[in-house]
Amino acid sequence: MSRVLVVDAERRPLMPCTPARARLLLKQQKAAVLRRFPFVLILKEAKTEPVVRPLRLKLDPGSKTTGLAVMDASSGEVLWAAELTHRGEQIHNDLLKRARVRRSRRHRHTRYRQARWHNRRRPVGWLPPSLLSRVQNVLTWVRRLCTFCPLGAISYELVRFDLQLLANPQLESVDSQRGTLFGIELRHYLLAKWEHRCAYCLTTSVPLEIDHVQPRSKGGSDRVSNLVMACHGCNQAKGDHLLETFLADRPSTLERIQKQRKAPLRDAAAVNTTRWAMYERLQALGLPVETGSGGLTKWNRTRLGLPKAHWIDAVAVGRSTPEQVRVKHVRPWLMKACGRQARRMVNVDEYGFPRGKPKGPGGVQGFKTGDLVRAVVTKGKKIGTYQGRVAIKTDGYFKITGGFGMVEGIHARYCRPLHRKDGYMYAQGDAALPPHG
Repeated sequence: MSRVLVVDAERRPLMPCTPARARLLLKQQKAAVLRRFPFVLILKEAKTEPVVRPLRLKLDPGSKTTGLAVMDASSGEVLWAAELTHRGEQIHNDLLKRARVRRSRRHRHTRYRQARWHNRRRPVGWLPPSLLSRVQNVLTWVRRLCTFCPLGAISYELVRFDLQLLANPQLESVDSQRGTLFGIELRHYLLAKWEHRCAYCLTTSVPLEIDHVQPRSKGGSDRVSNLVMACHGCNQAKGDHLLETFLADRPSTLERIQKQRKAPLRDAAAVNTTRWAMYERLQALGLPVETGSGGLTKWNRTRLGLPKAHWIDAVAVGRSTPEQVRVKHVRPWLMKACGRQARRMVNVDEYGFPRGKPKGPGGVQGFKTGDLVRAVVTKGKKIGTYQGRVAIKTDGYFKITGGFGMVEGIHARYCRPLHRKDGYMYAQGDAALPPHG
């Protein structure tokens, strides 16, 4: 399993320990459970001179899932890992629904309200809520890990492709930009640009090759704008023909390829908008931030012989990745952002009219919907022990859902909180490699 995070009695982060050591500390009553998700222990005494080594946090941002890994760069051991699933698409859909509701309200026979969009200026660095949510989710966990781990540096995949290197190959030495790293960087970019399909026949799920639109035998260059992805059949059929000659009988295909291959590199840079916003916020934390590209990440992962996973990609981020990495026993945490609660006071229908009763209080007798609780019922028809997520009711009789199913009518006096709702759902993933692989 992954290492267990540990802090001392004064909440100062210590080196993560093994699960066996954590069980021993709990058995000897030298520590208590501070958090269940992720699992964090707090010692019952303060360490005057703790022996800690600065750890490195590695981040691989993604549109839907972000990989996180805490590793000891000196030994190459991955101590803790997680995959954070975002809810940006859900936020985007909610905003579209609200926009439809606002449009439907315009047809009501009510007083006219003047438009207010003239006085709404967007500040510098503004991001739409669906993208801002992803940035804030990652920052939340970076701050939490800074609290629970002795972090000394951060490695961050700043861009998906090294666009500056692709546009100007003279930036680095010939060995670097013509070697394995440059080839992966270039191929990674072209596959994304041509959507992992043949530029000529639009075939997918086949091996693709890099083809020169203007053949090199006729003065074609190796610039990105002169390269496309093609299947083996189309690449052989085109040969050293000019693009206009090869597609003379397919004018629509010729127009599509000409338009797509001349798309400037700044179109791909626009996709990295949130990455730059994240980079600026990470720098504000005060830790040194190392940056890398997606091509470098893939190169490191291939060099180390690691399988494909979000948290594995995080391990391979940056040039600080050691020559040997140990990930055999690591089981990542699977964390999914689910939000805390809706701000809306009452549910509405598709026309914007109230539906149902107004929202009740957010908490009842110290519990909120979504808290993880353990209920030990000692009398009545529902005697037993129940552990799961709670749904509150104002009368104090709750509904608990867990592995046993769902049970209703459990009073708050029988419930004990195990983990307060913090906007995330948690699960334990599988190890990347078998214990004896």
